[in-house]
Amino acid sequence: MESSVLESIGVEIIGVMSPVSICMFLVVLLVYSSSTTTVSATFRTAANLVYAENPSDTTAQKLEGALLNAVVFVVLIAIVTFLLVLLYYYNCTAFLRHYIRFSAFFVLASMGGSIFLSLIQRYSIPLDSPTCFLLLFNFTVVGVLSIFAAGVPILVRQSYMVCLGIIVAAWFTQLPEWTTWTLLVALAVYDLVAVLAPGGPLKLLVELASSRNEELPALVYEARPTVTGGGSTLGNLVTGVSESESSSIELQAVSSVVRNENENENESDSGAVVVRVEDLQDEERHRRRGDVDDDEEGERSPLVGNSAMRFDGRQGEIVGDEEMSPLVEMTDMENGREMGRRDDDEEISERGIKLGLGDFVFYSVLVGRAAMYDLMTVYACYLAIISGLGCTLILLSVCRQALPALPISIALGVLFYFLTRLLMEPFIVGTATNLMMF
Repeated sequence: MESSVLESIGVEIIGVMSPVSICMFLVVLLVYSSSTTTVSATFRTAANLVYAENPSDTTAQKLEGALLNAVVFVVLIAIVTFLLVLLYYYNCTAFLRHYIRFSAFFVLASMGGSIFLSLIQRYSIPLDSPTCFLLLFNFTVVGVLSIFAAGVPILVRQSYMVCLGIIVAAWFTQLPEWTTWTLLVALAVYDLVAVLAPGGPLKLLVELASSRNEELPALVYEARPTVTGGGSTLGNLVTGVSESESSSIELQAVSSVVRNENENENESDSGAVVVRVEDLQDEERHRRRGDVDDDEEGERSPLVGNSAMRFDGRQGEIVGDEEMSPLVEMTDMENGREMGRRDDDEEISERGIKLGLGDFVFYSVLVGRAAMYDLMTVYACYLAIISGLGCTLILLSVCRQALPALPISIALGVLFYFLTRLLMEPFIVGTATNLMMF
C-alpha cells in the first residue's frame, strides 16, 4: 500500500525551511549590527531608479514614487528574464553559465566584501589590508568553485548558496521603507505570473529545460533527495547513501539503458522495461545451430529458456527464467509498465525541492525590514513566511509542477507585519505599561 504524500512531506519541508530560517536569522543579525539602515538619497540602484525617498516627502509622494520604482524594477527583471529565455532557446548555455559565475563572483567579492569591511569597522577588528584581501579572495574563489564545480560536498554548496542570499538580502534591506514594501508585493505578483502564466518567462525556461532533460543554468538551492520506496513525490535532504539506496540507483540506471535501447529499435511499449525473448532466442539459435527454419522459430528449447532474461521490477534485479511460457512476455511487460510508473515517481523524488535564490533573498528582506521596527514584528513575519512556504510545498506535492514560492509567503508576511505593527504591538505595549500583562 502506497504511503500518502503528507506522511513523508515533513522531512522535505524541514530540508528547505532550515536554510531559509538560517538565512533570515543571519540577515536580522546583520541589520542589528549594521551601522547604516537606509540607502543614501544620492545612491541609485535598479530598485530606486526613478524615485529617491526623502523623509520630508508626504505620504502620497512616497507611495507614488515607490509604485513607480516597483514597476520599473519589475519591468527590468522581466526584460532580463526574457533575454535569458532567448539565449537559452538558442543554446547559448555556455554564455549563461559564465554569466552566472560572474554574477556569483561579483556578489561575493564586491557586495560581500563591503559588508565584511563594514563589520570590521563596526567592531574594530584588528585586521590589516593584505590579510583582509587574502581572506576575501579565498572566500570568493572557493565560493564560486563550490557552487558550480562538480564533486563538491552538497553541504558546502548549500552553505555558499545561503551566503549569497544573505549578502543580497542585506543590501536590499537598506532600501527606503515604502520602496521595500511595494517592491516585495510587486515581485510576488510578478513571480505568480512568470511561473504560472502560459507565456511567463520562468514557465518557458522550465519547459525548455524539461524538454531538453537538462538543468537550468541558474542559482538554485537544492535540497538533495534520497531514493525512497514509499512513493514520496518530494526529495529528502541527503545525509548519506545506504546500500539499498545505491542499489536502487543502479536499478534505475539499468532501467534507463534498456529503455533507451528499445526506443532506438522502435520496439518500446509505453516505457516498458523488458528484454525481448524473441531476440535472445534468435541469437541463441544462430550461435548454436546456425540457420533455423521458420517452423522451428516458435519452439523453445531448455537451453534457450535458461538463457532468457527478464527484468523483475519487484525484486529489483535481472533473473533467469527456467521455464518459459506464452504468459512470460506479457508478465514482463506488465512489470515493465509498473516499473515505468515507479520510475516516474522516483524521478520526481530524485529532483528534490529546488528553491530559487530570489526566494531566499526576499524572504530575508521582509524579515530584515521588520527587524528595523521591533522583534515582535520579526517573530510574526517569520512565522507567516514559514507557514506560507509550508503551504507552497504542500501544493507542490499535490500539483507536481513548478510553483512560485513568493506569493503566499510574501502575502502572509506583509499582512502579519502591518497587523502586528498597527494592532498587536500597541495592544501589548499598552497592557504591559499598565501592568495588565507581564
